[in-house]
Amino acid sequence: MSRIRVGTCSWTDKTMIEAWYPHAVSSAEARLRYYAERYDTVEADSPFYAIPRPVVAENWAKRTPEQFVFHVKAFGLMTKHAVDERRLPPELRELVTDVDERGRVKHPSAELVEASFDCFNEFIEPLRDAGKLGGVLMQFPPYVAATDHARMHEHLGYIEYAAEKLGDARMLVEFRHPSWVTGPREAETMKFLSDRGFAYVSVDAPQFPDHSTMPPVTAATSDWSYVRLHGRNRETYFGKSVSAADRFDYLYTAEELAEWAPRVRELASESDTTWVMFNNCKYDYAPRNAREMAEILGDVATPYGDDGLAVPEGQLDLGV
Repeated sequence: MSRIRVGTCSWTDKTMIEAWYPHAVSSAEARLRYYAERYDTVEADSPFYAIPRPVVAENWAKRTPEQFVFHVKAFGLMTKHAVDERRLPPELRELVTDVDERGRVKHPSAELVEASFDCFNEFIEPLRDAGKLGGVLMQFPPYVAATDHARMHEHLGYIEYAAEKLGDARMLVEFRHPSWVTGPREAETMKFLSDRGFAYVSVDAPQFPDHSTMPPVTAATSDWSYVRLHGRNRETYFGKSVSAADRFDYLYTAEELAEWAPRVRELASESDTTWVMFNNCKYDYAPRNAREMAEILGDVATPYGDDGLAVPEGQLDLGV
């Protein structure tokens, strides 16, 4: 069975900072170092909203141990999301041709999309150079659906384009519409991903009578398997005006985590590395559940000492 690595989908959420980090760990550098003592992987969520400058990735690489891995969520325009024009860097803002009444870019030109990939690639280059780049999470919105063959193949063509633009970066594909894994579509979807070595992202999310969310389907479609746990808060999951933390405001019980243990073990038996990432980043819920999941998985998960540290505490300078 392959190694299973467990982490969270953010380390900077405001509520997580207030609830999980000690008061003395008060700077951005100190928080990342503190996190990296306890987990050996994380998702960087902020690039979804705005692409940082490469110096940000340079600092991330400098502040983490040698074997630490960053998975990076793709910028919204790269995954067909609307984005706030004000969050674009100047060189991309010059290419905007259409903005809605809320100041969002909803129908970007092909030139703007391509430039977004180029800008994003520049940002992640320091992580690649340091050997700390994991996968690029391509999280597609619910309206990227496979409800008919024409739409499905149009979207699959875009995924191939995205992979070409990302070069040698690993692609992690997360769908948000259940049509991708409904009936015969599931086999088509998994074959497409497997043939190209793209990792299917298995998810845990609230389930509704109308089947409007992704079911907990697991599949190993590359040498990496990837699982994201979003919590099961049915009241906030589709909230229009709630924060990301509120949307995923959910603490898994031990029994709910145990449901995933055999699924994760099966993925690990079919993959070189399996990643289990908690996106319920309200308060200390994500790091708490990540620790509990590592304990449930036992000797196949990233080892932690009795104090919860992934490496001896004295090996890292918190910089405070």
